[in-house]
Amino acid sequence: MPLWPDLPPGTTLRGEGDLPELIVTRVESKSPTAAVVILPGGGYGGHAMDHEGHQFAAWFESLGVTSAICTYRLRGKGNDGKGYGHPAPMVDAQRAIQTLRARAEQWNIDPDRIGVIGFSAGGHLCSTVSTHFVDGDPASEDPIARVSSRPDFSILCYPVIAFGQPHTHKGSQRNLIGADPDEALLQSLSNEKQVSDKTPPAFLFHTGADTAVPVQNSIDYYLACVRHGVAAELHVFPKGRHGLGLAQSLPGAKQWPDLCADWLRRLGVVTTP
Repeated sequence: MPLWPDLPPGTTLRGEGDLPELIVTRVESKSPTAAVVILPGGGYGGHAMDHEGHQFAAWFESLGVTSAICTYRLRGKGNDGKGYGHPAPMVDAQRAIQTLRARAEQWNIDPDRIGVIGFSAGGHLCSTVSTHFVDGDPASEDPIARVSSRPDFSILCYPVIAFGQPHTHKGSQRNLIGADPDEALLQSLSNEKQVSDKTPPAFLFHTGADTAVPVQNSIDYYLACVRHGVAAELHVFPKGRHGLGLAQSLPGAKQWPDLCADWLRRLGVVTTP
């Protein structure tokens, strides 16, 4: 389904990459289910739709969780070849969360159990919507804009977090905010610096061998959560390249989906055995 009813904010075009979508997988249940927005990675220049998108929609379905893959705007497509930088990915991801919350009754979703999962640059976007959210405007004519975009939980998989640091993924930063960003913008999107006591509980997974996005990114976000009293769980496995997805073929790291499912059960998000 289209993410926006007509043109998204910031575009007048209707080409490939201009019109983000939600790819929804609904779970049939007698009682309302949890739901999650899936943000595939790709360096803010593409979407890793299979191993960080569709495979996770199926995984969440097996846990009894409705999901929606968000094909947020990015630098790689649209805008007459120029693509999109900040704030387009953020407002798309915020809108995705708001859409699930606004349609909670229609789609049999619990509006208080709506989270977000992101991978690599999608993990940065996950951390962005977990630290930059809108409360919703009850007076808005748009029913989706009336509800909060704050996720109730977040899952960050080998995420890009820090900007302007030696361990920054430079390609993601450049695609999102340009080669010479304003310092205030750079700091505002270095999301370990934006964690507050309102940031939702976080589960983080990374590998120590990740050379594309160093594990320091996850460590920085985890420690920021600790400082602000945000419930967080971090799992770092010694081996494994960047972009593992479900990591089912890698001893050690292949434990992470089960660990995450257990965390979701303890959080009350997943209610199936």
